[in-house]
Amino acid sequence: MALEKICGFNNLPFMKGDLNMEYADVAIKMAKTNLNDPYTLLAPPFDNPVVSLNKILAEKKIQLNLTHGTTTLGFKYRGGIILCADSRATVNDTIATENSKKIVELDKCLLGTIAGCAGDCVHWHRELTSECRLYRLQNGDKNIPVTTASKFMHNVVNRFLGMGLSMGLILAGYDPQPDGAKLIYVNHEGDRIEGNLFAVGSGSSYALGVLDHGYNWEMCDEEAFDLARRALYNAISSDPCSGGCIQLYHITEDGWKIVATEDCQQFTNIQPEFVVPMDVDDDVSMPID
Repeated sequence: MALEKICGFNNLPFMKGDLNMEYADVAIKMAKTNLNDPYTLLAPPFDNPVVSLNKILAEKKIQLNLTHGTTTLGFKYRGGIILCADSRATVNDTIATENSKKIVELDKCLLGTIAGCAGDCVHWHRELTSECRLYRLQNGDKNIPVTTASKFMHNVVNRFLGMGLSMGLILAGYDPQPDGAKLIYVNHEGDRIEGNLFAVGSGSSYALGVLDHGYNWEMCDEEAFDLARRALYNAISSDPCSGGCIQLYHITEDGWKIVATEDCQQFTNIQPEFVVPMDVDDDVSMPID
């Protein structure tokens, strides 16, 4: 019964006394489209939903575009790739949880960060994980290239431009030589950007202040770990939508490892650095090549 309600089957006509089985079969097929094919999402049931949906929401005074908050970052250096993220999930002014996992383990040598709407990010990262496993089965246990994974996500978001997706993903890993380390940013507006450093989310401006000042390609591992911690803590201390734990991952040619999952409260001895004005666009990812 619970699954029926979640999937919306309880609202179908045949569940309310209509025993027309031919119609019921058609209704079920329509209602479970996304269950059969995760790449086919049901669009709103009216013409031109990209335009019409916003008009209907305005007329009904419904707020669909809720504000989100997070901070995720990633950068390359001579010792590999660093990914770091907070763990707070928010909806408008409400803290939903302090234990959200924002760095997703997609494959042996591929990680991704999530920022935006949790439902969108989790759904498509789950599908990307499935594609990674399928690629491994079809190609003799080889890792999926980061470029291929990013193009998969890029194609997905381009199919649903203007349909309400909210995602900002950083994909990181190692492609076969001579390509090597890859760090690629993909978002719901159809952007796909490769670079050496990214920060995404409401706290990205604060993190970038520290990263831009302290980033050095020749850093050793400990210096890179410390830079990521300081950048994220600077964001957490200045952005109320970021918080919880600091999740830190390190990726090399041999794969990824979890460096630490630490409560941000233990870094209160670190003084915030390079705090930027609040009127800076709080949802921008900035690459540094």
